[in-house]
Amino acid sequence: MANRQGTTKEAIVEAAIELFYAKGYKGTTIRDIATEAQINAANISYYFKGKQGLLEECLIRFFEPYLTCLEEETGKLDKDQADHCLKRAIKRILVFQSEHKLLSRFVWREISIDSQTSREIISTYLMKERFFLKNLIQATLKEQKMAFPISMLIIQLKGILMMPYVNSLYVSEVWGMGPHEPYFIDKYYGMISKWLESWSGQQTIAKSIESAASNGF
Repeated sequence: MANRQGTTKEAIVEAAIELFYAKGYKGTTIRDIATEAQINAANISYYFKGKQGLLEECLIRFFEPYLTCLEEETGKLDKDQADHCLKRAIKRILVFQSEHKLLSRFVWREISIDSQTSREIISTYLMKERFFLKNLIQATLKEQKMAFPISMLIIQLKGILMMPYVNSLYVSEVWGMGPHEPYFIDKYYGMISKWLESWSGQQTIAKSIESAASNGF
């Protein structure tokens, strides 16, 4: 019985993710989900108390593992180099999103719509995300004097992580590769790593310019 319940519940969630992505949360009905999952609509009320309960389940399934990547790497800051922790967190997030493409696309799109329903559910998650990103970035830049405030770097990094799933077509047009392709993670992570390294490189560049100016170049 337990296995049957698990199978039914998973079928409902998988159908909801697919339909929420394809038709949007508002455009998807309980009947749509029941038909896609090949179950009685009453099962959705039994397991999730309705469509909003399903939305909450989808968001939990995305944000709990996503935040675990950040939280675990933040917890290693006292044992490892901060830039290593930040890069590992980013790589883990990219892998997680790639393994759950439809869920990632739906969640990030839902956030971009900024609906009242999703805002109420995700506000706590986003506060935790900001906390962990701030700690990781602050630790990474501890020795650096940055021209940009940390808040701007958080926004930039968040945008970079979201972009392949918010607008995968644009990423493919500009970059010639999308998140569905096998080598995407390694290439995208490599580009992000270079961008992170450029943070510390700014100070070196500035000193080089100052030195050149003082020598009359």
